[in-house]
Amino acid sequence: MLWYAFASLLPAGLLALACTLGGVWPVLAVLSITVFVFFMDKLPRTAGISETTGRALSLALAAVHFPLLALGVRALGAGAHLDLADKFLIFAGMGLFFGQISNSNAHELIHARSRLPRRIGTAIYVSLLHGHHVSAHLRVHHVHAATDADPNSAPLGMGFWRYCGHVLRGEFMAGWRADNRHRARAATPPPRWSHPYLGYLAGAAATLLCAYLLAGINGLAVHIGIALYAQWQLLLSDYVQHYGLRRRLLASGKPEPVGPQHSWNAPKWYSSAMMLNAPRHSDHHMRPDRAFPALEVTPETMPVLPHSLPVMAVVALVPPVWRRVMDRRAARWQDVA
Repeated sequence: MLWYAFASLLPAGLLALACTLGGVWPVLAVLSITVFVFFMDKLPRTAGISETTGRALSLALAAVHFPLLALGVRALGAGAHLDLADKFLIFAGMGLFFGQISNSNAHELIHARSRLPRRIGTAIYVSLLHGHHVSAHLRVHHVHAATDADPNSAPLGMGFWRYCGHVLRGEFMAGWRADNRHRARAATPPPRWSHPYLGYLAGAAATLLCAYLLAGINGLAVHIGIALYAQWQLLLSDYVQHYGLRRRLLASGKPEPVGPQHSWNAPKWYSSAMMLNAPRHSDHHMRPDRAFPALEVTPETMPVLPHSLPVMAVVALVPPVWRRVMDRRAARWQDVA
C-alpha cells in the first residue's frame, strides 16, 4: 500500500505546493512524475496492495482530483505570485498528473461493480472534458479491442499523430452509436434526457463555468488546455498498449475472444504503482471487473514493452523511432497468436 500511495499522491502534493508557493516546487512536481519515475523503475523492487486498501486509495485520489484541478486553474489563470516559468512547469505537471494518474484512477472506477464509484470515475472524465470516453471505453473498446471496429486500437504501421486524428474523429461517434444501441435494446424506452451524452455535455459546460468563475477568461483557457493535455496523455496510453496487435477472425466472421496476446504490458514496479497497475493491461482486458491490486503479468503469454509505459509514450511521439522499436515485436506476437 505504501508505495502505491506514495507514487500516486506525491505528484499531487508537490503540485499543490507549486500552485501556492512557486519557487522550487514546480520543478520538483514535474520531476516527481518524469525523471524520478524513470529512476525508481530501475530499482529491483516490487510493490503490493490489497483490494480493500486499493479501493481506499482510489477514492482518495478521486477526492484529490477536483480541488487540485480547481487550484491549478486558479493559480495559472489568476496567480500573480507565479512567473511564466512556474506556470509553464505547473501546466505540464498538471497535464501529466491528470492524464496519467487521474486517468488511470477514473478508468479503475468506471469498471467498479457498484454505482457510486462508477459515477465518481465518470465525473473525473467529465471534469477533463472527456466524458464520452466512458461510453466509448466500456461499450466499444472493451468489446472491439484489437480490431478495426475500435478507434482506440492502432493497427500496425499507424503513427501516433495520425492515430490522434483517427481517434478524435472516431471515439466520440463510436460511443454515441454504442449508447444508442444499448438504449434501443431496453425493454422500456428510457427518457431522452437520460442519454449519457447529455450528461457528459452538461457536465463539461458546468465545469467550464466553474473555471470561468475561478479565474475569468484566463481560467477558462487554462482549463481547456489542461484537459486537452490530459486527453493527449490518455491517447498515448491507448496507442502504446494496443499498437499493432489484432484479433484473428474466426470461421464465423467474428473476431476471436480477447486473449493475453492482445495488449502490451509494462510491469515496471514504480510506474505501475503510480498508475494503479494500468500498464498490466492484458489481464485487465481479459477480466475487466478485476480490481487493480489483483492484476498480473505473465511475460510468457503477454506482450511486454521494452521500457515502462511513460518511456514508451515518449518514444511514440517520434513515429519512425517507434516503428523501428515496435513493428518487429508486434509482428512476432501476431505470428505466435
